[in-house]
Amino acid sequence: MRLSVHSSLRGRTGCANADRRPGTRAGGLAGLLKGEEFGERLVRLILETHTSQGLNTMKILMVLTSHDTLGDTGEKTGFWLEEFAAPYYVFKDAGSEVTLASPKGGQPPLDPTSDAADAQTEATKRFKGDKAAQSDLAHTAMLSTVSADGFDAIFYPGGHGPLWDLSEDADSIKLIETFASSDRPIGAVCHAPAVFKHPKGPDGKPLVAGKTVTGFTNTEEEAVGLTKVVPFLVEDMLKANGANYKKGADWASFVVTDGKLVTGQNPASSEQAARKLLGLL
Repeated sequence: MRLSVHSSLRGRTGCANADRRPGTRAGGLAGLLKGEEFGERLVRLILETHTSQGLNTMKILMVLTSHDTLGDTGEKTGFWLEEFAAPYYVFKDAGSEVTLASPKGGQPPLDPTSDAADAQTEATKRFKGDKAAQSDLAHTAMLSTVSADGFDAIFYPGGHGPLWDLSEDADSIKLIETFASSDRPIGAVCHAPAVFKHPKGPDGKPLVAGKTVTGFTNTEEEAVGLTKVVPFLVEDMLKANGANYKKGADWASFVVTDGKLVTGQNPASSEQAARKLLGLL
């Protein structure tokens, strides 16, 4: 069932298509470029100016799961490949310095379903041919050794793994609370908003209380047949923590930004969520 659901994503060229505005013009340079091409060129231009003025490169921390067991099913889980690869390249292509971390360090477990033929995207295909990126992923830092100091933003890719480890991880909770208290961008996509289960805001309330967020929907979880397997449902947890939970159509890109908090609903939302996070820097 899990494969059949994700087969519905076959042929998708990336969630950023939803934000393209062909024909947009903004003067001489913009008149020569369209849509995302202009946006990406503009980001590069800003970064070149940023660097030429002696300013620091943007530094982004990406935190992945180390959990590889799908409850008591006997199946494997981990991080979802697209949810790592798409944001990774959005950040890298914008000139950001990306640091990867996970609770156990080293190679995070890959959800094998996300590596199926019908789950491939341009970003995952690019990753498969990128030895440097593969090496980065194989040598993630142990999360307990990572400080929030020096990072401009933090981003969590999903997959079912975070429901078991990152949702309860004390180091992750501390990092999220530190980024929030210092008004730095925090992003999470699909199942990764599970990491907001325990972090608190300065007022002692759940960090997401009163904030508009999204995450993997109950109906999407039901569609992949794991409602009774996962330790909790992302949608239910966010609502229980007082969040203003919003969702789009199942499996379609849907991203919400509330202040410096960016959340995406599902794998299709990965690239757009990363671009929204980058726009906050």
